[in-house]
Amino acid sequence: MADTETTAATAPPTKRPPRTTNKALLWLRRNLVTLAGLCTLAYLILPNLVVLVFSFNKPNGRFNYQWQRFSTDAWTDPCGVADLCGSLGLSLQIALWATLGATALGTMIAFALARYRFRARSGVNALIFLPMAMPEVVMAASLATLFLNMGIRFGFWTILIAHIMFCLSFVVTAVKARVMSMDPRLEQAAQDLYASPAQTFLRVTLPIAAPGIAAGALLSFALSFDDFIITNFNAGSTVTFPMFVWGSAQRGTPVQINVIGTAMFLVAVVCVIVGQLAGRRRKRS
Repeated sequence: MADTETTAATAPPTKRPPRTTNKALLWLRRNLVTLAGLCTLAYLILPNLVVLVFSFNKPNGRFNYQWQRFSTDAWTDPCGVADLCGSLGLSLQIALWATLGATALGTMIAFALARYRFRARSGVNALIFLPMAMPEVVMAASLATLFLNMGIRFGFWTILIAHIMFCLSFVVTAVKARVMSMDPRLEQAAQDLYASPAQTFLRVTLPIAAPGIAAGALLSFALSFDDFIITNFNAGSTVTFPMFVWGSAQRGTPVQINVIGTAMFLVAVVCVIVGQLAGRRRKRS
């Protein structure tokens, strides 16, 4: 009995198999955020990839929903569909002017809300966030009613006014967040060095607030160019590119629409890459 106990005590412990399951869970925990980000990115980019593929399609009928054969005809003639480039140019023009108007007004409002204390300041803040919170159809219908009661003819100017009002809140939010994070001691140092208020604003305040202003401007351009609901209520007989796409979908989507969409997507990607590279160079310097 003693020999048995001695043998059992001196016997080497049995080796357990490696815990592959625990290693897999540990790896998953470490890379969960990365995997979630990649899945989200794939979910966002997948529709754009489909548009890119079907921009090289050669459909037999009206609809470009089934792959037939590879062709570059749409890329060589992007304006082959009547009124497509005209509506695209109109959308770009409206988006540009709406961006300039909303950026100028939104920047001034953001500085006023972030730097000054006045009566009804909290109410103005609530009104600024209201267009972002309410559905677009509510704002579109209210603006259309306003234009009708004022006897204003629907067209380019009504679309522009509506887009500026819609984009204004996004510019104020972006610029205000940047202004509130600024260090006021930088402006005080410029004033101590005998800089005038205009010089302080142009050489210190404006360069620091420029990223927020640029973000608001880019967001305004994208929202204005892409908008359909507000434009549809206030356009009248004017046809922008989103309205052209919606109308074409009723009769048959031409391949050139996918070409324009792919080109806009590639331009946006290039702008993002250039911005990231410029930001890295600034950090290194």
